[in-house]
Amino acid sequence: MVQAATTFRALHDGPGAFIIPNPWDVGTARILAAQGFKALATTSAGMAFALGIREGRATPEQVLQHCHTLVAATDLPVSADLEKGFGDSPESVGETIRAAAATGLAGGSIEDHTGDPDHPIYEFSLAVERIAAAVEAARAVPGDFMLTARCENLLWGRDDLDDTIRRLQAFEAAGADVLYAPGLYDLDTVRTVCSAVTKPVNVVMGMPGATFSAADLAAAGVRRISVGSALARLAYGAFIDAAREMSGDGTFRFAHKAMGFTEIEGHFADRDP
Repeated sequence: MVQAATTFRALHDGPGAFIIPNPWDVGTARILAAQGFKALATTSAGMAFALGIREGRATPEQVLQHCHTLVAATDLPVSADLEKGFGDSPESVGETIRAAAATGLAGGSIEDHTGDPDHPIYEFSLAVERIAAAVEAARAVPGDFMLTARCENLLWGRDDLDDTIRRLQAFEAAGADVLYAPGLYDLDTVRTVCSAVTKPVNVVMGMPGATFSAADLAAAGVRRISVGSALARLAYGAFIDAAREMSGDGTFRFAHKAMGFTEIEGHFADRDP
């Protein structure tokens, strides 16, 4: 997977912005690869939905197995949504990165969300220490591993752009390769964040109200665009609507919107023995 990691870093060095979509199983990973995307990222929510659990409830073993499965699904580099890591301490974050890198991932993200709704964001100094530990571990693993540092303020009721930028700048100083603050709500804010740091910035699309184009985001300084759980939510939403129609109305009109068998199967043709 050395070549995949090298390719992944080069994508961040190129001009403009690239889209890194988020599959949640082997089939969706191979469909996205067939569509010509250059890299993939896991989605913790999509993984959880596929396991039939809520986000944040997967065990470390489940997360690592999921990462291994998606890495093996295609030849594309894969970056993992590792949430807060497998614990609160900097040491546990370092262990998370070492274990994740061993699955063949080209990179992964660590966020400053605690998982505790009463205290959702790690205190500043601990958040920075956690990223520093992740960076140290990433630099020590064989090959290359791109670390993305996430500030979760805007998703958890802390609409404080100054603190968000302060955290991203501190994560950059700690050595993070990519910076990410999900929930940026307009292009001016995106532009402000991108101009406040020198490392590549990831922006997530597919959230309500955020409908900027890739060209708009590239012009604002974004280097990488992910979609988080949006594709999984779209697919599961269509599935649930169909299930409700059957259970509630006893009808099957949903079938008119279903893609043809042959068209879907065509995405997997290069996997035939």
